[in-house]
Amino acid sequence: EAAELGRSLDARFNLGDFHVRGAGVAKSKAKGLRHFEAAAMQGHALSRFNLGLHEFLDGNCGRALRHFMISAKMGHSDSINAFRDPECCATREQYDEGLKGYLAAVEETKSPERDHAAKMKAEYGGSDNMISLGP
Repeated sequence: EAAELGRSLDARFNLGDFHVRGAGVAKSKAKGLRHFEAAAMQGHALSRFNLGLHEFLDGNCGRALRHFMISAKMGHSDSINAFRDPECCATREQYDEGLKGYLAAVEETKSPERDHAAKMKAEYGGSDNMISLGP
């Protein structure tokens, strides 16, 4: 319901994934891709990457590369790996542009607070969703 109302990009992504795989719903690649498109248009990097992956698997390398470029510039690391795939047919210039955009996105997310949180997570364990309730 949240995905249908556009309130949760992750919910929209999950619906797309469920439809593509037929997990708990009727299998429908078309419906799945519509959910991915809706989430991607609102900035969901993994949805954008999945659109590229489906275009690649359908033989539409140019469209796939455009999706991978956008998701790389959003900081999605698998997109950079996709550029390196020899079957992807990316030029060196396209790879360099994607890598530059990816690194810029990663740099934008750096902060002392994030570095501290990563250090604490590594030191004490825990998940990304862990909430501390005290010392």
